[in-house]
Amino acid sequence: MVRVLLSRRWLGALAAAALFAVAAFYLGRWQWHRYEAKSIRAERICSHYSAAPRPLESVVTSRPLPLSRDWTRIQTSGTYAAGSTLLVRNRPWRGTYGYEVMVPLVLPTGDAVLVDRGWVSNASRASALPAVPPAPVGEVTVIGWARPSEPSLGRRPLAGQLASINLPEAQRQVGVPLLGGYVVLQTEATTSGSGSPRPRALERPDTDLGPHQAYAFQWWLAMPVGFVLIFFGVRREARESRLVQAAGSKPSSRVPGPEDHQPPRPPRARKVRIWDEEDA
Repeated sequence: MVRVLLSRRWLGALAAAALFAVAAFYLGRWQWHRYEAKSIRAERICSHYSAAPRPLESVVTSRPLPLSRDWTRIQTSGTYAAGSTLLVRNRPWRGTYGYEVMVPLVLPTGDAVLVDRGWVSNASRASALPAVPPAPVGEVTVIGWARPSEPSLGRRPLAGQLASINLPEAQRQVGVPLLGGYVVLQTEATTSGSGSPRPRALERPDTDLGPHQAYAFQWWLAMPVGFVLIFFGVRREARESRLVQAAGSKPSSRVPGPEDHQPPRPPRARKVRIWDEEDA
């Protein structure tokens, strides 16, 4: 088998199997890292989403919100700056794209936190803005979830709109200092205890882990497949080579039959044709 394995054809197959094994290892690691990231995110959401609300100032500060506080449930009070409402374009809600409505909530300290009040559908025409339920007037108590700023998409939308919930870009439009995280609204109530119409509440965050763990194990289990196929191929070729060599070095083992002892047949008499006789 070693002699067959060391042939150029099988050495090339070994190199291909080794490359496949290395690729499968790193693809498995990539899928495993994706599984770990989703697992950590799901655990963070599950531990924060339904917890008792904490004061906003203990969670969200002027510094960027750390990932460990993402989806922390908070409570605060302030006054909406409805004149600085921003619409975030191309946001999904149950498979349909529309706008998310962002309104700064001015706090007693003079700072403001951007509140995502919910989702509204697109207008009937692309050039028209959607109808947005107005924010409550006066002091309002907000309960929601803290979220970090989203990356900038590098676009320049129209005034009063955003391409993503990027807080530095939003601050340039609202004109008031914004805290380092925004709030996804759960409930809001005025001092009278009554609420007001609001956009549709956003969907609960997805905590599904996906198939990444299974994909990682599949890639790792596939690593030795190439070597296994080579082993069986080399073994079969070595066995066939031994059979060919054995057949060429041994005399025939066929038992002579009766036909081997029969006398040779006499040659057939040549037929004399009429024109042959005439020629003679």
